[in-house]
Amino acid sequence: MRIMEILSTASRALRSNRLRTILSVLGIVIGVASVITLIAVGTGAQQQVTENISALGTNIINISPGFGVGRAGRQSSSGEEIFTLELGETIEKIAPSVKRVVPIQQTSGFLVRGDENLRVTVMGVTPAYAAVMNYKVASGRFLRQADVDEEAFVAIIGANVATDLFPGTNPIGERVYLSISGRRFPVLIAGVMEEKGQVGFLNYDGNIYIPITTLLRRIQGTSRVASFVAEAHSVSDVNSAIGEITYFLTRRTGSSTGFRVTSQLTLLETLTQTIGTFTVMLAAIGGISLVVGGIGIMNIMMVSVTERTREIGLRKAVGALKRDLLAQFLAEAVLLSVTGGFIGVVLGWVGARVISHFSGMPTAILPSSVMLALGFSVTVGLVFGVYPAMRAARLDPVVALRYE
Repeated sequence: MRIMEILSTASRALRSNRLRTILSVLGIVIGVASVITLIAVGTGAQQQVTENISALGTNIINISPGFGVGRAGRQSSSGEEIFTLELGETIEKIAPSVKRVVPIQQTSGFLVRGDENLRVTVMGVTPAYAAVMNYKVASGRFLRQADVDEEAFVAIIGANVATDLFPGTNPIGERVYLSISGRRFPVLIAGVMEEKGQVGFLNYDGNIYIPITTLLRRIQGTSRVASFVAEAHSVSDVNSAIGEITYFLTRRTGSSTGFRVTSQLTLLETLTQTIGTFTVMLAAIGGISLVVGGIGIMNIMMVSVTERTREIGLRKAVGALKRDLLAQFLAEAVLLSVTGGFIGVVLGWVGARVISHFSGMPTAILPSSVMLALGFSVTVGLVFGVYPAMRAARLDPVVALRYE
């Protein structure tokens, strides 16, 4: 039999019982739609994480205190004691692969304007912070070295802070109060940052930035900083910079566990791998639906073979070969799975769009995921259609013609 004739015969057989055909296709539709939607969500999340971290620069290195394991009843030691402003300056001088180092201190408080107040994250930084973090000023200016040297009460506010606390007005030059731990400090708004949004666990738009010396010495009364952000000269220098910093801190602390040195590139790779693993797991869950749909196709094809026993016997009696019957029933199974596959792709695309619209999560449908889902659906049709087709092809025509 020619291919077109086989497909035409298979199509007529499926149309003869539309309800059963629709119910058979439904399992494949659900399976393919699930695979497409879940992969789209996982891929979108992966792309968003990549864009957010890359926006900060892949040559960024984070340096923070670590904690050793306590032994013999002694408390674990920490490298916090050496994390001072002077340490950052020393790292910048002794590490050839490091371009600059920014100390960071963080706390929370309230920005008070008149009878209104807004909870904010207070970041104590230096002027180099904006350049290192690829963070631009929308209006006004960022911190200056004079602000750090003079321990000035100057604040640069994030985009959301400006919108929420100064709606419809220009906050530059405004004097407000910064309330931390029950103490109030007058600060001058000198700049507003551009919108940056959520990057990792940090929402830049809800922060305010003040000189780190002001936060450490005049507000908190301490000399220790929470962490440092180092910038390597280039992406190719990141590993060298990590090695230089690690060697220096190991000698300074006398231990390799008193600190942590991680790069944005390492974080990006780790998160990408983790999200990729979850995406594969989600796709596998959707694939289970495809297998269930394949079992449904096999069940329906078995019923079809039983119902059409006399037809099979008649065709074999007039000269139909085993391969003709095998091809016909396989074509019916594949036609069911392919139809369900295409419908599932459309519903999967719709599902991804709906999730993106209502949840705000990014989704991305890749051609590879569509081809994977369609290929798997065709394979399911072939695999689960083989046994019913072989059973039909092996029927004895004499016995089949006697079947009631």
